[in-house]
Amino acid sequence: MAAAVARSYAWKRPSVLPGFGLTMGYSLVYLSILVLLPLAALLLRPAELGLDGFWKAVTAPRVLASLKLSFGASAIAALINCVFGLIVAWVLARYPFPLKRLVDALVDLPFALPTAVAGIALTSIYAPNGWIGSLLAPLGIKVAFTPLGIIIALTFIGLPFVVRTVQPVLLDLDREVEDAAASLGATRWQNFRLVIFPSIMPALLTGLALAFARAVGEYGSVIFIAGNMPMKSEIAPLLIVTKLEQYDYAGAAAIAVVMLVASFVMLLVINLLQRWSRRHEDRG
Repeated sequence: MAAAVARSYAWKRPSVLPGFGLTMGYSLVYLSILVLLPLAALLLRPAELGLDGFWKAVTAPRVLASLKLSFGASAIAALINCVFGLIVAWVLARYPFPLKRLVDALVDLPFALPTAVAGIALTSIYAPNGWIGSLLAPLGIKVAFTPLGIIIALTFIGLPFVVRTVQPVLLDLDREVEDAAASLGATRWQNFRLVIFPSIMPALLTGLALAFARAVGEYGSVIFIAGNMPMKSEIAPLLIVTKLEQYDYAGAAAIAVVMLVASFVMLLVINLLQRWSRRHEDRG
């Protein structure tokens, strides 16, 4: 009886926001205008081509090459950030050192830096006559205007996503559990693999998904360092812009739909992995 009265009181208690119906209606309208309507227009525009035209548009050799480069480079950059972002988050969360706040602030630099500025800076550094490019040129390693330069640019813009998702989890971990494992004879590697990593894996997968999704749609920082050679270093977003400049709106939308579906599938897989890891952690 008391529980029923408490639930009734909680239901009738005034909220900071207006009633459920009004706030839910506002939320749906807001999301529909900003998200659902543009996505619906994107999905409907390729219908002008028909099924055969859509298939020819998205399976053209130039389109397939750009999609392969965009998703492949994004996956490689996300995996690189998954490793080194974890290391950076670990250092920031576990070790005191001079200028730690400055290093912590530098992690967020790709968030604040305009992507075009980042692309110009990376190109000037990794060009054959740049600071790093001039050192790599005698070794036969060319970075700027190659797919390798695209991976470096995507790694640069994706690093904060991994660090900022893993770092809070590391800060909240109970150090007593690690000390208990060490007192029972666990080595440092066993402590990390069996105690720490299962706890941070959901956050690490989230950062991986965010870095990948951010890299797939990146444009500004890539076009300067990519070289933009068709079939070699042309990314899918640039090809979409090229088709828009040629007034091929349906063809551009067709490529965008493929990228949208692939991104949704990738995010769905990552979310399923996160759910599985949380269930496994709860059972453990």
